[in-house]
Amino acid sequence: MSRHGSTPKRSRRRTLWGLPLTLLAVPLLAACSPQGAQTTLNRAISTSGLNVTTNVRYGPDARNVMDIYAPQNAKGAPTVLFIHGGSWEAGDKEGHRFVGESLARAGYVTAVMNYRLAPANRYPSYVQDAAAALKVLRERAPGVGGGPDNLFVMGHSAGGFNAVETVDNERWLREAGVPVASVRGVIGIAGPYSYDFRNFSSAKAFPQGGTPDEIMPDRHVRRDAPPHLLLVAENDTVVYPQNALNMEAALKRAGVPVTRTVLPKLNHITIMAAVARPLTFLGPTRQLVIDFIEAHRRR
Repeated sequence: MSRHGSTPKRSRRRTLWGLPLTLLAVPLLAACSPQGAQTTLNRAISTSGLNVTTNVRYGPDARNVMDIYAPQNAKGAPTVLFIHGGSWEAGDKEGHRFVGESLARAGYVTAVMNYRLAPANRYPSYVQDAAAALKVLRERAPGVGGGPDNLFVMGHSAGGFNAVETVDNERWLREAGVPVASVRGVIGIAGPYSYDFRNFSSAKAFPQGGTPDEIMPDRHVRRDAPPHLLLVAENDTVVYPQNALNMEAALKRAGVPVTRTVLPKLNHITIMAAVARPLTFLGPTRQLVIDFIEAHRRR
């Protein structure tokens, strides 16, 4: 797992192999195995009662697809685009089915997207993918009960970078044809928004010769950006918390409302896993996301 801006250094359906999920999840997640954690989470949830549309295409590349999870009988609901992490080189929507299920159960239309990966695809390819996915999601939202002007963009780790950069840099939404006012809020979870990528293995996700001033989201904040929620894991050893501090400072300088919250005892993996309904005992990530959406949704 590469580092981003770090300093050198009991219901029956919630069981797996006959054991309660909560007993299995703690050691698994503590071991920082994203793939194993995602498999466990996805086995523990059901999308029964939700309307799920898979592999909705938003672009020409094989990875330009997303899955949409919608509550039944929704109308004008907040509509969330979720972007996975993985150092821009790994990860997929299938591993994050628990996110779509969790937020759809909360009443939100939720798309979980794939995007082009590095090193074959470097910045800004994956940011452009997020903007293109948001455009298609906005167009399709009314048909699945979502609000086209009630959009939220949310991402974890590298996906947090993608989410913030997509919305805060005025270029990307404009080029994709997404009205900036349609995005009501941005949620970044353990994202690397402000670091010198040239010193880390993640440099392969960025153009050779590129600089942080040209690429990092904290350098690109537009003054009319929507409110932000930045969630930080107290025990994150993958993405250094200074990223969120710098991002918060840049947003405040631009006059953009921002809430930065440090979640005690959580790490880079568990802060995201706590979005899953069976794992909310790990921490308040899911509730904080819901509270933010409720505070900023269009009524």
